[in-house]
Amino acid sequence: MPSEAPPDLALLAVTIGHEFSNIGLLRQAMAHRSWCAETAGEHSNERLEFLGDAVLGWVIADIAFRQFDALAEGFLTDLRKSVVNASALAEIAELIGIGPHLLLGKGEALAGGAEKPSILSDAFEAVLGAVYLDGGTESAYAMVQRWVAPRMLTSVSRLNQFDHKTHLQELAARAGRSAPVYTVTSTGPDHAKSFQATVSLDGDVLGDGSGRSKKAAEQSAASVAAATLL
Repeated sequence: MPSEAPPDLALLAVTIGHEFSNIGLLRQAMAHRSWCAETAGEHSNERLEFLGDAVLGWVIADIAFRQFDALAEGFLTDLRKSVVNASALAEIAELIGIGPHLLLGKGEALAGGAEKPSILSDAFEAVLGAVYLDGGTESAYAMVQRWVAPRMLTSVSRLNQFDHKTHLQELAARAGRSAPVYTVTSTGPDHAKSFQATVSLDGDVLGDGSGRSKKAAEQSAASVAAATLL
């Protein structure tokens, strides 16, 4: 492929945080298939995207495993999904400023392709693939740590807040106990009900909680019960 690349790609590389030995890899990462269909002799970013997707999955799994050693497997899976999805990656691509650098076909450009989450997320993975090829595993790892890993802290707090029931179920299974059983009651008029939940394992009551909905009360009770099993 051509060795020349637009000068502004050097600025993009600075934002990404990687000094490319072969800036042509970054250029290819910007090449959407719609542009390649209109430009003879060019290769799209799809192969780089494929590679970047695999690298991203490995790095996120490694970071999650090492940094969140108290999380059960199910939580680790949810944590990975929360940051490795098209919406999350598109947001990161926007922060980096990838959109204006994308090489798009005329029709795709007119359709706002530079702002489409699917195109942006694919481009982010392509950039990661380019960084991996250019700088190796350390450079790719550093890019993920810089741009993706910080979001994991926010995501894990949300998981802890909203998925206590799953956490409790996993803790119970690891302890060789049966599945949690919830008992829910309510008080108050229909327009202002308050729910109370009790959760038990093998007949032992381990937690109580309340909330404005049945689900919220169960989550509250599960949070209390999970704390007793940790």
